[in-house]
Amino acid sequence: MTGLSVETLAADAAEPITSAGNAQLGLAVLGGIAVIVLLITVFKLHAFLALTLGSLALGAFAGAPLDKVITSFSTGLGSTVAGVGVLIALGAILGKLLADSGGADQIVDTILARTSGRAMPWAMVLIASVIGLPLFFEVGIVLLIPVVLLVAKRGNYSLMRIGIPALAGLSVMHGLIPPHPGPLVAIDAIGADLGVTLALGVVVAIPTVIIAGPLFSRYAARWVDLPAPESMIPQRTSDDLAKRPSFGATVATVLLPVVMMLAKALVDIVVDDPEHTVQRIADVVGSPLIALLAAVLVGIFTLGRAAGFTKGRISTTVEKSLGPIAGVLMIVGAGGGFKQTLIDSGVGQMVLDLSKDWAIPALLLGWLIAVVIRLATGSATVATISAAGLVAPLAADMSTTHAALLVLAIGAGSVFFSHVNDAGFWLVKEYFGMSVGQTLKTWSVMETIISVVGLGSVLLLSLIV
Repeated sequence: MTGLSVETLAADAAEPITSAGNAQLGLAVLGGIAVIVLLITVFKLHAFLALTLGSLALGAFAGAPLDKVITSFSTGLGSTVAGVGVLIALGAILGKLLADSGGADQIVDTILARTSGRAMPWAMVLIASVIGLPLFFEVGIVLLIPVVLLVAKRGNYSLMRIGIPALAGLSVMHGLIPPHPGPLVAIDAIGADLGVTLALGVVVAIPTVIIAGPLFSRYAARWVDLPAPESMIPQRTSDDLAKRPSFGATVATVLLPVVMMLAKALVDIVVDDPEHTVQRIADVVGSPLIALLAAVLVGIFTLGRAAGFTKGRISTTVEKSLGPIAGVLMIVGAGGGFKQTLIDSGVGQMVLDLSKDWAIPALLLGWLIAVVIRLATGSATVATISAAGLVAPLAADMSTTHAALLVLAIGAGSVFFSHVNDAGFWLVKEYFGMSVGQTLKTWSVMETIISVVGLGSVLLLSLIV
């Protein structure tokens, strides 16, 4: 994957842009993060601008020359966008094709037609997890909420019994599984292997989504018993289409990049020879860029053409998919700039030096840092980027599997207790017609369960692999 390697990070950290001591660097980190938090929460500034100003503030507090701070920020922004920008764009295109062609609705309708009664919450978590693979969280919510409301209304189910599993599936995918922006940036910063991270992420995601989804929904339904709000049931995209892609073709298209990347990880384990022909082919075929590009090209035919889209309509769909991700790309890029400023200021090396005397394991430390930044800013992406930048040097001596687990620990921490400073909190509240208190008792608790169970699963895996 394009981006900074662990060796590069270590080299950068060895030649900081400032000669400040650990005490001043520590205060500079707190000051930089405080600036970001205040700008986002108090002044409601866009996260891109907040991260940019926070990076400059961090350098200033650390006593670094401003021109070097600007260079560090620009370098980090450029390398991060180069590493994950294309992947985010391809994921957005695939998600838009899935939504506009009616492929998502096809998956939903097929599974629900064969499910009823007590199995319905499990069906919802399955649907959300599959659809959530290529989609951003907010897009997934917009797609799934109408289905959740319809199922709850027609089947006379508690809204929370159906809604919580769907939200859990989307949130777990968003926090733990690439190609979502947060995990991709953490993989890039830490130098983890994407295939191994994906494979271990699936292992962590399964128990996490079961506990936070179908099992927790039983209690959430008791705490908040609400009917589906009639006013929030919109018309679905596919209702206006003459035909939709088949269930099998849709699922195969969604899972294609996952299978390709997992196949590469398997070859890496079995062959373990960089010069072997099979390994070299797998490295190309299973690279994130090729895997997602292949899925998009296949999706044009299995989704777009299957829905009767003309070439012009497919071109328009692709074009419309890229506009909404501009903000995401800039936030991710600025986060990369902030990360590089941390590293070039010597903060990464400071954490590495201090951690030698700490009794806190690196996996737990990464989780805790992500939790604190998540609670302060409300942004899972900002929490992931900042935490990954701080603990990246700790991964230098880690095995491939433990570096991947560090990414997952940070991802788990990044979704901890969503509250009023998180846009997702208000999105869920309004769609489900809940009060702030009801949203805290359901959605916020669910996010916390995902974070804690995810961490527990990561720590358990660290003892095994």
